[in-house]
Amino acid sequence: MAHIKQTERSRRRAGTTMRRALRREAPSTVGLLVDPDDFAAMRHYRSFTFEDHAVYLQQVEGLLRTLAAQGMHTTVALFDPEDYAEFCAEAGLEPDERTSRSRFVAEVASAGATVAYTGQPIDTLIPLLVSQAVRRATWEYATMLLAGLGDCADCGQDIGRAAFDRASHLLMRLLDTAGPGTHHLVCSMPIKSEQLLAVLHTARDMDGPARLASSEGAEFATVLAVGVALETQGGVVLRTTASDTPDRVHGWRLNRGSLLPLTAGEVFSAYCTDADTGEPVSPESGVEYCAGFDLGADEPEAHR
Repeated sequence: MAHIKQTERSRRRAGTTMRRALRREAPSTVGLLVDPDDFAAMRHYRSFTFEDHAVYLQQVEGLLRTLAAQGMHTTVALFDPEDYAEFCAEAGLEPDERTSRSRFVAEVASAGATVAYTGQPIDTLIPLLVSQAVRRATWEYATMLLAGLGDCADCGQDIGRAAFDRASHLLMRLLDTAGPGTHHLVCSMPIKSEQLLAVLHTARDMDGPARLASSEGAEFATVLAVGVALETQGGVVLRTTASDTPDRVHGWRLNRGSLLPLTAGEVFSAYCTDADTGEPVSPESGVEYCAGFDLGADEPEAHR
């Protein structure tokens, strides 16, 4: 009998050990209320027991550190109360339940704005998460605009798809021509009463092609494609950092589906003017303001 009990205890311990190992293999997602107003909105639910936003943020940061110490990969998702209420209504869930919040966070993790936790302080993590959410919302809005343009009345071609192909071609020509270094690109497109912005970071070795995340490239090309399709007066700015040389800033304006180089003076004026007030901004030391380089006039291959 004693032998049987000992064997059973050994099995339970082995099972516990395996479950702990599996738990470390399973990723975690933490939903974060970054805004005090969003936090206040969630306090209307009785099952949401936090009372102070600052204390809540401290507790979330402690949880993230604990998960990281356990060797678990954790992502942080932006928790939006309005989206949560809509999610519960559509899914037939009771919003005043912890399980409903867990399901919503899992949904956001699969399709929404997330940031991987790598030990960042919460004050660093929040701006990253907000920036990611803004970028994703911009991408979705730009995609919706392109999808709603329909087909060309003359040639029958999908306008949005053709514009995206053209924008992707322009982006690759720009990166190919920019040469080696670390590149930071900003695309600005005025659309109605809004300003669509896309940012892209990439690097290129002396002998290789530019390295960029596919999602960032698609976001940038989509915003640029909106300008191509709608023939807006947007522009692109490129800042290149390379070893042992000053940073170089180049610029282009969008005109009829092409990026036309700005002069060095136009680049200086654009880069040294406050976008909100129009007031001059002091130029940075160690930065050269250069004319945009010619990207050529060739067209992308036709989409099949």
